[in-house]
Amino acid sequence: MDLQFFGMDPDTPNGGSPTVWVEGDTAEIVVQGWLPDAEMHSKISGTEWVEGHPTGVPDHEGVVRIPARMIPILRKACDAAERAGLHRPAEER
Repeated sequence: MDLQFFGMDPDTPNGGSPTVWVEGDTAEIVVQGWLPDAEMHSKISGTEWVEGHPTGVPDHEGVVRIPARMIPILRKACDAAERAGLHRPAEER
């Protein structure tokens, strides 16, 4: 399966809209979004979200924001990925 486009934020003007794709070959949902401001990044990177897991955002990862109004687009992408058999529980990987 090639990269499949699912939608972009219809309320963002001038291009650069948050966008959602599904990549079948890598079994990934790909999201383009706005970068967090310094305060949000600090909250995310300075909190231990899972006990014993390191805090911070690793150099090979990034944080993006997308508006909640895109929930239907994300749901559509997730449903399509699941129907395509891309979702496997962690214990099956």
